[in-house]
Amino acid sequence: MGSIPDCVLRWNGQRMPVVGFGTASEIVEGSDFFTVTKQAVLQAIKLGYRHFDTASRYGSEQPLGEAIVEALSLGLIKSRNELFITSKLWCTQAYGHLVLPAIKTSLQNLKLDYLDLYLIHWPICLKQRKEGVSGGKEYDLFPMDFSSVWAAMEDCQRLGLTKSIGLSNFTCKKVADILSIAKIPPVVNQVELNPLWQQKKLKDFCHGNGILLQAYSPLGAVGTKWGSNRVMECEVLKEIAKVKGKTVAQVCLRWAYEEGVIVIVKSFNAERMKQNLEIMDWSLSEDELKMIQHIPQSRSIQAEAFVSENGPFKTLEELWDGEI
Repeated sequence: MGSIPDCVLRWNGQRMPVVGFGTASEIVEGSDFFTVTKQAVLQAIKLGYRHFDTASRYGSEQPLGEAIVEALSLGLIKSRNELFITSKLWCTQAYGHLVLPAIKTSLQNLKLDYLDLYLIHWPICLKQRKEGVSGGKEYDLFPMDFSSVWAAMEDCQRLGLTKSIGLSNFTCKKVADILSIAKIPPVVNQVELNPLWQQKKLKDFCHGNGILLQAYSPLGAVGTKWGSNRVMECEVLKEIAKVKGKTVAQVCLRWAYEEGVIVIVKSFNAERMKQNLEIMDWSLSEDELKMIQHIPQSRSIQAEAFVSENGPFKTLEELWDGEI
């Protein structure tokens, strides 16, 4: 794994690199998303990344799979076992009878026999209603039947289609709902987490129940429609970075690492990809950690699309169980 340390998943002893490479991206019109993503993954492997995060929703499973095939043929890695691959169950497949077909489709896209981790992407179900006026798809929102969906996720693990299973965007209450029915508990909850949204309550709850937190948007997802530059422009972080001789991004990632959080970083820029790995040979001081601890907190990703008068969550307060 090069210079990236591993953590051990509590329930099965599986090892997971503490820094992962994200492949969620907004497709820029006129760009070759497939080629750009594939080349970025190959570059990441050359730099030492071994943990890759994708999802059926991202459209990046196929280029990631092709990159893995090429990395093997080029000798960049000796076997698939050197990699840790995560994918996710999208809301349109989040029904008990659709989970197994969904993971099999993901494996086919990735050209893999198994995943290392399979997550429920969001705690809600979608069902296509009709073709929209503009030709786009419209969906109705439904509550997820946690019992049948989680039982099917457990089947995925029992069948060897994934080594571990977990959650994404689940609150303390919703994690507790899963734990109350789980025969195989989740090992990870992947959520928005950064110095401006530290998720202390959720982190304490998950860690107390043997569940690791994975941070997406650890740098605020600057440059995307769902993110902003508020993390990268935070004066407290800029001050610490200046003193340390580090980038703001490196300060954010080092902070998360010291908090015991796995980070999923996404940059297709080769120099920033390299910088994002250079966080292991230095540390933040107690005073710097206190400065970060006192940064005002607010959630960036609200997910208003999952709130509807006709759906299971009428308000953002309901969707996030007050964790906003």
